[in-house]
Amino acid sequence: MTNKNNRFFSNPSFAAIEKQRQVQYVRWFIWTYWFVIGAHFLAQLFSFLFLPYDASANYFYLHVLLYPSLLMCGVTAGAHLILFKAERFSFYSIFAAGTVIAMVIIHLNMDIRIIAAVMLLPIFASTLFFRLNLTWFTALLQIIGFIALYVWDFWFRSFISDFDLIAILLFFVLSTVAASFIIVGGRDLVYDLEAAMSARQQLLVENTVMSQRSKTDALTNLYNHMSFHEFYDKAMEFADRGAPFHLALIDIDNFKSINDTFGHRVGDSVLAAVARVIKDRISPADIASRYGGEEFALLLFEQSFDEAYALVERIRAELAKTTHPELEGRAVTVSAGLKNYSNAMSKERLFEEADALLYEAKRTGKNKVASDAIAV
Repeated sequence: MTNKNNRFFSNPSFAAIEKQRQVQYVRWFIWTYWFVIGAHFLAQLFSFLFLPYDASANYFYLHVLLYPSLLMCGVTAGAHLILFKAERFSFYSIFAAGTVIAMVIIHLNMDIRIIAAVMLLPIFASTLFFRLNLTWFTALLQIIGFIALYVWDFWFRSFISDFDLIAILLFFVLSTVAASFIIVGGRDLVYDLEAAMSARQQLLVENTVMSQRSKTDALTNLYNHMSFHEFYDKAMEFADRGAPFHLALIDIDNFKSINDTFGHRVGDSVLAAVARVIKDRISPADIASRYGGEEFALLLFEQSFDEAYALVERIRAELAKTTHPELEGRAVTVSAGLKNYSNAMSKERLFEEADALLYEAKRTGKNKVASDAIAV
């Protein structure tokens, strides 16, 4: 078998989906058998009642209608039971049941010369499962079933000439070979499709990762400067349509002295810690970004100004009491400026006013939140 076939359905999720589909095929086969049995029952009854039929009523109802129908129902019910109790054998059971049903139909309709071709159908039907061993098993069943009919049923044998016997067996073999080629070709096609889908999924994942990396700051995992302005532009558009927001600028106090005293590695650790606190406190609707250096910018949505102020104040208070082992157990503080959007305000003006409030918080003692509505 080719390397492609060895890797057939190698993707676990793809294989699980395919297995579920094949089990559904088994169910369809079983229900088809029930339909065939019912249709054959009605066709035989119609023929006896309305067409010339060379058999007594007693013989017909027992040996043509009742016994064969019970046998076909029995093997179909067995296949149905195996599907529920031993699913891994259900693929073999449905074709074994199909062989018995085909033998019964052929026995009861042996005067129709082409009726033996019914046994070709399970061979080609087995290709739905893309399993060579299942197709070979099914073909062997058909050959055994046909030979059994030929040996056991004298009347059937009388309808089959030597040429018919050789031709039918040859058709079984050729059909099995053709079905095998269909399976091998189908496997290659499905493998190529699976490979193409996997490659496409991998590409989408890589594109998503690259896009995410291009939008976020590697140190803090917050959005970067460029992403902030993209969200800022969108926020302005929605604000003009009646969905106002608030802009908060947060700056770490005395950050230069942290770098100078403890080094930039510790400074990076402090930045990451501050970013985590900010990210944990904002809602999923809010946007937090590292605007540059030790400064962060927040876009706060779906809340009143008082709620936004309380949120920024909670962030400031938590940072003020959070100690850092890298700073010998000290805490860092932040100052913030908070400004709410008002009608017809440009993005430049809004940012400048928030920045001015941040400067006011720094100038008046640091470790505080300043806003045009509340001054602390």
